[in-house]
Amino acid sequence: MSDPIRVLLVDDHAVITEGLSNLLALQPSIEVVGSARDGTGAISLSGELQPDVVLMDMSMPGMSGVEATRRILADNPATRVIIVSSFADGRMVGDALAAGAIGYVLKSLGVAELADAIRAAVQGRATLSEEALSYIGTSAATKPALTERELDVLAALSQGKTNKQIAADLVLSHGTVRIHVSHILAKLGVENRTAAARYALRHGLEVRAD
Repeated sequence: MSDPIRVLLVDDHAVITEGLSNLLALQPSIEVVGSARDGTGAISLSGELQPDVVLMDMSMPGMSGVEATRRILADNPATRVIIVSSFADGRMVGDALAAGAIGYVLKSLGVAELADAIRAAVQGRATLSEEALSYIGTSAATKPALTERELDVLAALSQGKTNKQIAADLVLSHGTVRIHVSHILAKLGVENRTAAARYALRHGLEVRAD
């Protein structure tokens, strides 16, 4: 039997985190390991608990969900973040995906569907609500949102560099580079590094060269 998916809940309303915790506890293969009330707490607990998935509220006092997502993924690139918001608009969705979130769903989503989104996230598959997709449109298929660090790694692998060389150039561990490459391949929907470089060139993705 495989280990359960470890989930961290982030929302400034305790009734939401408590309710979600109770509901997700009934879902197979999912374990809620903690909850935070704001972005700062989310960053701290992500480092301490190393969750597989973070369910992140978008609007909280102080630090936004977008900034918290960016900082969590900078320190814990293997973690997947799903934004769970009351609403969606073009800027919010775009900012969340650019920060590295793998999903954007609404709080009206049923718990079974949310559990499916969590399971999809750990497999590198995105889940976006219909409202979020409506703002992305057809560009979602051609310009997936890569984080700044993923763009750095994509630029390096497009130059034919190995993971070891990329790790040295970007001052990252070999394992972190491997995770970034995995995320890039999943987001681009390609199977290998060569295909990723070709995809970037063909679709005009922003790849920064030295």
